[in-house]
Order: sequence, then structure tokens, then C-alpha cells
Amino acid sequence: MDDFVRNKLTEWNHSKLIPIFEEHEIDTESLYLLNEQQITELIPKVGTRAKFEEKLKLLKDERNTANPETVNSSAQGRPSTSDTSDKVKRKSDLQDESSQRQPPTRKQRLANKPGSYSEEIILSDVKDIMRCVHQKIPPQDNKLNKFLTERISDLKTDKKERVGVFGKTGAGKSSLINAVIGEKDLLPSGDFRACTSVMIEVEANMQNSKYEANIEFITKEEWKDELWFSKNFLGDNADQESDDDSRDIVEKLSALYGEDWKNKSPDDLMNDRYFKEIPEFLLPKEKILTVKTAKELSAKLVRYTRSDPKDEEGKDIKRWYWPLVKCVTIKVPNNDLLKHVTLVDLPGNGDRNKSRDKMWKKLVGSCSTVWIVTEMNRAASEREAWEILESASSFMGNGGQCQHIYFICTKSDLIKNSKHHSTADVRALILKRNEQAKKEVKEEFSKLKEIKKHFSDESFKVFTVSSDEFLEKNYLDPDDTEIPKLQECLQDLNDCHSETLNYVSGAHGILSLIQGASRRGGVRSRNADTKTAVYTVLQQKMRDELDKVRKPMKETYLGFEKCLSEGVEKSKSSCEKDLKSVINPNKSGRGFHRTLKCIVEHDGIHKTKKGKQINLNMKLSSCLTESIDEEFKKTFPNEGNCGPFSGVLNSFSLDTKMMKEKTEYKDVELQLIFLSTEEEQIKTKLNKIIRERKKTIYSSLTTTIETNMQKCYDEAKQIKGPGMLNDVRETMVKHVVGSKNVMFQKAKAVMLKQLDDLMKYILVNLEKTVQKSIELSLKTDGVSIPDVTLELVMVKNHYKELQGSPDQEPLICAVPPSPAAAQLTTN
Repeated sequence: MDDFVRNKLTEWNHSKLIPIFEEHEIDTESLYLLNEQQITELIPKVGTRAKFEEKLKLLKDERNTANPETVNSSAQGRPSTSDTSDKVKRKSDLQDESSQRQPPTRKQRLANKPGSYSEEIILSDVKDIMRCVHQKIPPQDNKLNKFLTERISDLKTDKKERVGVFGKTGAGKSSLINAVIGEKDLLPSGDFRACTSVMIEVEANMQNSKYEANIEFITKEEWKDELWFSKNFLGDNADQESDDDSRDIVEKLSALYGEDWKNKSPDDLMNDRYFKEIPEFLLPKEKILTVKTAKELSAKLVRYTRSDPKDEEGKDIKRWYWPLVKCVTIKVPNNDLLKHVTLVDLPGNGDRNKSRDKMWKKLVGSCSTVWIVTEMNRAASEREAWEILESASSFMGNGGQCQHIYFICTKSDLIKNSKHHSTADVRALILKRNEQAKKEVKEEFSKLKEIKKHFSDESFKVFTVSSDEFLEKNYLDPDDTEIPKLQECLQDLNDCHSETLNYVSGAHGILSLIQGASRRGGVRSRNADTKTAVYTVLQQKMRDELDKVRKPMKETYLGFEKCLSEGVEKSKSSCEKDLKSVINPNKSGRGFHRTLKCIVEHDGIHKTKKGKQINLNMKLSSCLTESIDEEFKKTFPNEGNCGPFSGVLNSFSLDTKMMKEKTEYKDVELQLIFLSTEEEQIKTKLNKIIRERKKTIYSSLTTTIETNMQKCYDEAKQIKGPGMLNDVRETMVKHVVGSKNVMFQKAKAVMLKQLDDLMKYILVNLEKTVQKSIELSLKTDGVSIPDVTLELVMVKNHYKELQGSPDQEPLICAVPPSPAAAQLTTN
């Protein structure tokens, strides 16, 4: 059974048939060949069978009418006995019906070309081919066979792109996400108030046609720690709500326990009876909700993601479980926009719970695009939206991989006294106001120096959207609402996703190596001299190219060292002032006493009720990070196509493509094709490693400071009684002043060590993997390597189609089938 059949069964709401079809090995070809008797045997129930037969009939009709040129000429230029070629021909006209719901993406436009495949079918077909080839490789324990087996197993598809969505409660985030992905009832909005701590991921359900939610909880130990802190913080007065922090704690405890929490100890509140509806929290494991509709899922999710609205709609809910929730992953079926994209609804900044805060940083750092959502009214002057962007910018930029920021102004259709104007006048007023809002927002962005350290003007775009108008069409055309523009942005992320191309390119290179290493790949005596000559050329080329990579890396290290040395000196002179700006900010009274207590209890980090985060560790490391921000952005750019280290890794090349065109190297053309594709695979893999490691390198400055401050926080936690505020302050000042000559120098050394380790890793692995590839392709012959002539032609055709080559070869290959070729349709 292949992916095409699995996806069709899911799309037709017949996912229960998947195990049956897998058992009977129903692939794309055999699906089209099923007769009435076979369908009856597979699907005994009349109702289900009737629905399936109708769907299959429509699919067959679509195949026969979509591309008549291909169907009518499919028998020409190929042997009629080739089962494999029949399979190729039959697949060539298939399209994914779900694509009709949105404007065509590149994949769908590809599928609409006469004689072409959809990428879904190409990927499925090539995976089938490589599974068959994998089985045919002899089990002998030699270098080539072992390498081939490992490389085929390592052919993987890329992970999804993440889009982070920020915005305060009431800004219209939920309505926006619902409108963009075409699921009106998915995320609850309106009366229910969004919880400020729960992260929600929205992605495609690729397994079945159900709406699902995976709910991940914090651990029992974490919750027990929160209970102890909360009870101690509130003290003896359980009704204490004199400040934001107290009200936040009371709201959280009341949501889960009602009034019970006031007179019980933390140990009593950990009794299993409070969690009998969520046994998964106690086990611990994820809780999974599965329903048929988005509306059903939304209703079930309310108590895990929303706060009590104090209205009739939520009156039957006795316990709200959002205080225990770490993250919710919602899976939506049959949604092309989410195929390679995950939308992440995020709180404005981190969380006082360590595991939630760690996940928040990880998710923010993994977003390639970020949406900042705010209401149209006063969008440019709305401070909360800009504060969210400022507080998260370092995690998104140098500490992440964000390439685009979209500032989205919602509710753009709200015009006062609109009833007194004609539809055309209202539309003109809305569009004029939208253009003015865009201008003002862009001007505001240009003033934000801290954010501009991480992002350029080119990465920033403004959208004015109306989710209601997109659905109701009272005054605006759909395009005027700019929801289609955001859909196009998601489509672009799907289109640029290189899942299929990477897999097919890798498969093409592996098959080229197999065929080139085979005894049947050419006359051995004639190839030997050519292989030796090419080997010598490539060895020298590799050494030259490695030198080109090594030089700018050394310059980068020296540049970082200089910047950090300046940062260390600035940190030493300003650290006491920076510390006092956090622990003694000209505030007095019990309110700040409680805030400082929170800062100490949570190791220097505190999130206020209003969402603003206090991070003493980041404040102390700010001079260090500021000193290297520009150098870091230049070395590890998120924007553009240059790549890290001034683009030297991306430009690394053995020039195998050029050598392949030369007549004297024709005998080793297949080996050169392999080296060309392998080179790209190696660079892609190293770029991913750099992208992840650079996040750790950037955050190391703050992490080192936090580690050094831990002893200070632990001492301050023990201080109790009268004079506690001053004693805590004195303890912290004493520690920072006493350790400043060591602490900042240590942070510098840790960052430089991590940077040096990364550069060494790149150089060693680049040389090692390229050398191994050269050795295997030019110094090794396959004694028992299988003939993959047909498989190579098929994959090459797919590869050219994905690239859109103007000189593309015909997709229906005329190569006579090998004895093994027929197995491709059954394996």
C-alpha cells in the first residue's frame, strides 16, 4: 500500500479500511484495477461499499478526462508488456482533489500540466522504487553495500515549517487562524478568554479524517512545586489579591480547585481525586481527543486552553485544566495549507513554569515566520503588540531562524456609521484607512532599534485583514480582506518545502552510484584510467575548497573574540547598575516585595500578570549580547540565500556538474552525478546542524550568567522575616560585584568554545563525508551490485520533472523492463 491510496481513503472518510488495504497490498495501480467482486470481498458492508464505489468511479472518471493527450498516447513508444511503465502511465494523471479548496500551489500547478505527476505521487513512486532497490542489495558486509544500505535508510523528508502567532487576548488570533485555514469553528473565540500560558500547535492530520488534539501536561512534580510556591507567596491571607501576581495565582488555583485550595495544603491538593477526569496527568502521558468535526473538538478543548468566562456558556464546567497544560497539538484533516506548515498560537513571552518556558523558547526559535496580531484600531500605537515583538525578537532572530515578520491588523472592516454610506463608499473608506495604517506601522517599525538588530525592513510586512468580511462579504471582495494573501504566504511555505525534491535528488544520486559501480556499468579496463584521473582532480579540488571554508571561519572567530572582549569590559562597568534597575527600580511597598520574591524563586525570571517578562539573567548579559549582535547576524543570517560564514559552505563545490559535461569524463558520468547530488545532501545536512547549534551558541551568554547566579538565587531564597527585601538586595549585589571579573569572562569563553567546536565539526565532517563519497564512487567496484537501469531512468525522469527542466525527457520511458522491474508494482 502506498501513500496515494492511504491519502485517498482518508480523504473519502474510509480510514477504517486502511489496515484491510494494507493487508491485501492495494497500491495505486491495483486500486484502479479493482473489480466489483474484489471490492465486495474487501468491503462486506453494503453501505460502506456503496460509498467507496462511488468515490472510486469519480476518481477513475477524473483520471480519464484530466489529461486526454496522455491517456490517448500512452500506448505509443513503449513495450506493452512492461508492468512498471503501465504503473507510471496510470499515475501520471492523478491529482489531489483536496487542492480545489484553495488557490493552486506550485505542486498543484505541476499536477495540472499535461503528462505530469503531482508531487505526492512522485514521492510515493520513488519511495516504492527505493524500497525495492534496498531489498535487492546483497547482504555482503563490504563498504559499498553497507554505505548504500545506510544512505537509502537515511533518505528522509524534511520537517515542517513553523509559523508563530502572537497577540493579546481579544486581538482576533483565533478568528484569524480559523479563517486562513478554512476551519470556522476550530479555535474557540468570542466569550471564552484565551489562557496566557497554553501553547497551541495546529497542523495537518495525515493519518485519518478525524479532528484530533494531543494534550501534553506539565509533570506532577512541577505542579507540586507551583502549589508550594503559590501557597507560600499568598501567605496566610488566602483572599489576598492586592497585586497582579496574587490575582494571577488565585485565578489559576481557583480554576482547578474551586474554593478547595484555600484551606488545604499542597500535599492535599495533589490528591488523585482532583485529577480523576485526566488520568493522563498522573501517569504521565498525553491525553488524546478524537472527534468528527471541528466544532466538537473546539467544545472539548475549551477547559484545556481557555479561562472561565463567568458566563452561561461555561457554567457546567466544574474544573478548568489549563493550569496543568504545557502544549496542545491540534490535527486538522484534509487541509493542504497545513501539509508542510504548523501554526503555533503562542503566549507573548515565556512562562514562570520552567518546562513551559523551555518549550516556548524552543517553539519561538523554530519559527521561520512570525505573525504579530493586533486590532486595527491604533495598530501603530498599540504598545502591547510591539512589546511582544521586542521581548521575543532575540529568540526569533539571532537566537532562532525567523525570516519573515508579518504585522497583522485585524478587524479592518469596522467603520463607524457605515450604515449611512453605500457599499462602494464603505469599501473605499476601508481600503483608504488600511493603507494609512500600513504606512504608520512601517514607520513605527523603522524606529525600533533593538528589533532592527535582528531583522531588516525587507523581512517586515503589514497586512490589514478582516476574518468576518472574508466569510460574509458585506462590503469587501475576498482579496480586499487580505486573508487570501496570508493563505498565499502559507502556500509559499508549502511550495518551497523541499521534501519531495530532496528525497528524489538523493535517490537519483544513490541509483547513479549503484549503476556506476556495477560491473554492467561499463567496460572496467576502459574506466580504470579515467577513474584514477578524476580521483586525482577531485582530491586537489576538495583541498582547495576546504581552504576557502577554513579562512573565513578563522576571521569569524577573531571577530567574535574582539566583540566579546569589548562586551566583557562594558558588562563589568555596568553590571551593578543593570542589577539595581531590576531589583531596586524605585518601587516600594509590598507589591515589589512580592515581585522580587518571584524573581528569586524562579531563578531570575518572572512573568507578570500583564505578560511582561522580567529576566535578570538577560539584563546582566545584555552588554555581551549587544556586542556580538551585528557580527552574529552577519555570520548566521536567517534572511537571504547567502548562508552561514559568508556563504562559503554553500559555495563549496567539486565542480562535478562541469566535469560531467566533458567528453573525457563520460565513462564516469554516473559517479559524477552521485557526487553532485551527495555534495548538496551534505551541505543541506550541515546547514541544518549549523541552524540548530547557532541557537545554543547565541543563548550561551545568558545561560552562563544564569548558572553563575544560581548560588546567589539559592541563598536569597532562604532569607525570611523582617528586612527580607533589603537583605535579598544586598545578597545579590554582593554576589554580582564579587564575581563580575570571572562571570563575564567565563560567558565569553563558553561562547568562543562553542563557536570553535562548531567550526571544527563542519570542517571535519565536510572533509570526511566528501572524501568517503569520492572513495566509494571512484575506488570501489560492486561485485554483486544489482542492475538498476530501469529504476534510474524512472527516478531521473521524476527528478527532471520536479526541477522543471526545459529539456525534460519523456515520462513514459521506453527502456525494456528488467526481470526485477515487474516487482516494483507489487512491492
